[in-house]
Amino acid sequence: MLLAGLLGGCAGLVDKPVQRTLYDFGPGASAPAAATRQLAPLVLSEIDAAGALDGSAVLYRLAYADANQLRPYAQARWSAPPPQLVRQRLREQLGRERAVLNPAESASLAREGGVLPRVLHIELEEFSHLFESPSQSFGLVRMRATLLENTTAGEKLLAQRSVVARSPAATADAPGGVRALAAATDAAATEIGQWLQQVR
Repeated sequence: MLLAGLLGGCAGLVDKPVQRTLYDFGPGASAPAAATRQLAPLVLSEIDAAGALDGSAVLYRLAYADANQLRPYAQARWSAPPPQLVRQRLREQLGRERAVLNPAESASLAREGGVLPRVLHIELEEFSHLFESPSQSFGLVRMRATLLENTTAGEKLLAQRSVVARSPAATADAPGGVRALAAATDAAATEIGQWLQQVR
């Protein structure tokens, strides 16, 4: 009985597991965008990312200590892998000016005899909360955008561009990093939209 009492007392000292916090980029636009000039439809393929960037951890780097080390925030997780979140926001932004299709929808257009739209491939190369010092940090998004044209002979390269966007973080923690990464993603999406309009 004495042993059972001791074990019961120790059980009360064990910390309860801390619940992880899930983050995304927020609800997005809360009202329909005003009608704008419609550009040619575009196919947005799934976004590629390698290694830790395809996981759910919210990642940061301490550039002032070891910029080569990606570190996860202990209790912060994305609600979906960053490539999915970035694709969702990119589709939302580009969709204000044109129809943005999935690859399967493009195949349906081809079967119906329509003109195949151009295809945008995105590779997510960096997606982290980067600390230049303990008190100064920003969300860093780097991606490579490749625009292809569908032809009877296959896909033809039209243009490629590297996009780097950064947004300062208001706080030196996971919530600050998440908000900064969302803002940097919006900036990158705007730059890609402007670039697409320039490619002929």
